[in-house]
Amino acid sequence: MSKAESLPIDKIRVPTKSRKTLEPGRVQTIAESMLDIGQQVPVFVRPEDDRFVLVDGLHRLEACKALGELSVIAVVVTAESPQHRKLLSDSTELEAERNKMARLKQLRLEREAAAAIAAAPAKSGLNRQPERNTGAKPATSSTRTSRTAAAARPKSLSQWIAQQKSDGSRY
Repeated sequence: MSKAESLPIDKIRVPTKSRKTLEPGRVQTIAESMLDIGQQVPVFVRPEDDRFVLVDGLHRLEACKALGELSVIAVVVTAESPQHRKLLSDSTELEAERNKMARLKQLRLEREAAAAIAAAPAKSGLNRQPERNTGAKPATSSTRTSRTAAAARPKSLSQWIAQQKSDGSRY
């Protein structure tokens, strides 16, 4: 593997795709650590014309910029480097796994919230079907009668048919 060297930060280009993954809080944490112990892990870059392209270490690079550094410790790698490919595949797979787990957690939380919302109206009685007045008996405003009617409501089709037969109604 190539040896770590100091490279000017202004000669390193960050791909747009990588910049989208920037987390300011993480940059702040790394910058605070660099103030205490310095840059311990180099960034990885590959040559491109007279500049370099950042391959790995976006947060470390941004932390160096935030601290006002003009250079960064970097390892120049080539696309053919097997060690670099392994490192990239590991970090890419790890990042993909983290993203997948975050999406799954979000999906689980959304489902739990939807289930809680669906259960809330059922518990409070807001999701109850209105009772039908068939005209056979006059509707009363007594709360006792409505509770009895709600308690006698059949829970299945077979119970409903049995109730209709016992009332003498046609179904």
